[in-house]
Amino acid sequence: MNRSNTVLSGNSPSRIAFIVVNYILLALFTLVSILPLIHILSLSLSAVDAVDSGKVGLFPVDFSLTSYRFILNNTKFYSAFLVSVKRVLLGVPINLICIILIAYPLSKDKERFRRRKIYVWFFVFTMLFNGGMIPTYLIVKSTGLLDSIWALILPTAVNVFNLLILMNFFRELPKAIEESALIDGASHYTILLKIYLPLAKPALATLVLFTFVYHWNMWFDGLIYINSSAKVPLQTYLQSILTIPDIQNLTTEQMAIIGNMSRRATNSAQIVVSTVPILLVYPFLQKYYTKGLVLGSVKS
Repeated sequence: MNRSNTVLSGNSPSRIAFIVVNYILLALFTLVSILPLIHILSLSLSAVDAVDSGKVGLFPVDFSLTSYRFILNNTKFYSAFLVSVKRVLLGVPINLICIILIAYPLSKDKERFRRRKIYVWFFVFTMLFNGGMIPTYLIVKSTGLLDSIWALILPTAVNVFNLLILMNFFRELPKAIEESALIDGASHYTILLKIYLPLAKPALATLVLFTFVYHWNMWFDGLIYINSSAKVPLQTYLQSILTIPDIQNLTTEQMAIIGNMSRRATNSAQIVVSTVPILLVYPFLQKYYTKGLVLGSVKS
């Protein structure tokens, strides 16, 4: 161990070679990650003939906004966009509140919560096995949630993966902090709200990002639980116009656009439109992301 540390210390040739190889590998990994995104953006901004003939590479060919006009020139797009925004604004806080209230007691040791492991395994079991699509649909229908925004939020209000991250983050906090607060007469609600949550900002920011991405990208539940077109979320709407366009509700201009657009270009435009909100949110949470994920990693 000491020999390896000596070899990689200072400005030795081995250390320089190690750094160079790392930079090369990281650069290659970055290119592999970015180039497909650039290609998708170029496809969405290229003309139909260029896309269908495979001429588009990393730069648009015969610049065209046809795909974006088809997606954006429809009042249903803005209605679906607002539904997705509403889903995120309601889903993220509800998910966080449920997870916080469950993770705090489950983070205690067996002396303070004797049946802790039973409850933990209960939640883990639901992560590995669920009731299935049809029973879940029947429950949503019987509870009166069908065709409402709550059908998209409440069935996934407790994400077990996020729960395990926050639970283990709480377990990493020093026990002396809680013991001192209890001696001073603080209740568990006070400890949770004024001590644990401020210290858990990295983990909470990570969970906000995870939950935001989930609610924003999810389209399948909207297809199952939502019947009214005015209540369909954005991803479900985009999926529907690309698979089965609602021709009866399209204008003459939109019909002309359909005849002159490329399937690949429109799919690429869909990806770009769906990704923009996530790209806007991520920079604000990025500084907490790695720390929260590492400190809250599952260890038991």
